[in-house]
Amino acid sequence: MTDQWEPKILAFLCNWCSYAGADLAGTARIQYPPNIRVIRVPCSGRINPLFILKALQNGIDGVLVSGCHPGDCHYISGNYIGRRKSATLKRFLEYLGIEEGRVQFSWVSAAEGVKFSQVVHEVVQDIKKLGPAKRLVKRSLEFGVRSSEIKNRDSEL
Repeated sequence: MTDQWEPKILAFLCNWCSYAGADLAGTARIQYPPNIRVIRVPCSGRINPLFILKALQNGIDGVLVSGCHPGDCHYISGNYIGRRKSATLKRFLEYLGIEEGRVQFSWVSAAEGVKFSQVVHEVVQDIKKLGPAKRLVKRSLEFGVRSSEIKNRDSEL
C-alpha cells in the first residue's frame, strides 16, 4: 500500500451551467479524478470569498470556482461578479502567502461535460505540483487576548 498524497479539492459549481456540465460528465461516464468535492451554488457570483478562505483554513488543498460562460449567466451578470471576486481573492491570498493556483476559476456550460472533465484534470495536476497546502491559521482579532481565552469566555456566555 502506498502513502502517496492526493489533493483535496473543493469545487463551487454554478447550478445552471457548471453543475449541469459535471452532471453530464457523470451521466456520459466521462472519467475525472475523484479528488474533487462539489458544492452546488445558485450562481458563481453568490460565492462569498470567506467560503474559500474557510476551506483553505480547514485543510482543503485547492478550490475551483466554475460558472457560466460570459453572456450566458442565468442571473445576467453573476458570473462577472464571481470572476471579479475571484480575482480580488487571488490578490489577497498572494498577500497571505498562499501560492497562485490554489484557487482557480473556469467557465463551463451545461453542454460541456468533456470540458468539465478536462478542467478537473488540470486543476488536480496543478494542485499536485504545488503540493499540500499550508493551513491558514485562525488568529484572534482581539489584541493581547489568546484564542483559548476567547473560547473560554465564549463558552461562559
